[in-house]
Amino acid sequence: MCGRFAASSKPEDVVELFGVEHWDPEETLDPNWNVAPTNSAFVVLERLGRERPRPVRQLRVLRWGLVPQWSNSAETAVKMINARSDTVHEKPSYRQAFAARRCILPVDGYYEWQTVPGERGKARKKPYFVSRADGAPLALAGLYEFWRNRAVPPGHPEAWLVTFTIVTTDAEELLAPIHERMPLFLDRGDWDEWLDPRLTDPDGLRRLLIPPPPGALVATPVSPAVGSIRNNGPELKEPWAEPEYETTLF
Repeated sequence: MCGRFAASSKPEDVVELFGVEHWDPEETLDPNWNVAPTNSAFVVLERLGRERPRPVRQLRVLRWGLVPQWSNSAETAVKMINARSDTVHEKPSYRQAFAARRCILPVDGYYEWQTVPGERGKARKKPYFVSRADGAPLALAGLYEFWRNRAVPPGHPEAWLVTFTIVTTDAEELLAPIHERMPLFLDRGDWDEWLDPRLTDPDGLRRLLIPPPPGALVATPVSPAVGSIRNNGPELKEPWAEPEYETTLF
């Protein structure tokens, strides 16, 4: 799964890396090294317009935790931060978004917790920061959705909520000792196809939901401080040694 990630890239760098055509500089965010569910993050997506012959690639700020169109409340968001790749095409909460509203989440990496023995035999959680071995941003596969808040009139600033979820897959063999699931990240050659809203065939799209080969990612033990959303800073990604419990996994 993915329950926390770091996103500190400048929007200008994301625009250049992903070939974004439309971005409103007034729609910005501070770097966040401890993004939690219901926080906002930059998302790359493509939208078709009535007078546009092709989709336009955009950089948008969306809220993490998908709220389906048919939901009666936005409170479902905290339960829908991840969508399993093996069922995303058929689950009522995700299938419409999978068909037409796919996005990419550019992140530095994500945090994952491994259950390990602790003092007096009690289990404890050991955090890791998982990132690309080459240092490039991770392009996580995501879905986004529009939700109409009918408790307010159409013109109200809170009339619409746009949210996203992160697609997950089976963990590759080097990461499986930490957790059985991992976010699905896309190679550059798959970005255009994943983002294109004109491609709506579920079977064709599912071929992109393939776990990456081992070796592209590295897992670094980090401080337990990342467990609190009150902590935020680049130091959360830095290696952290814990001699009394340290074990070698990789």
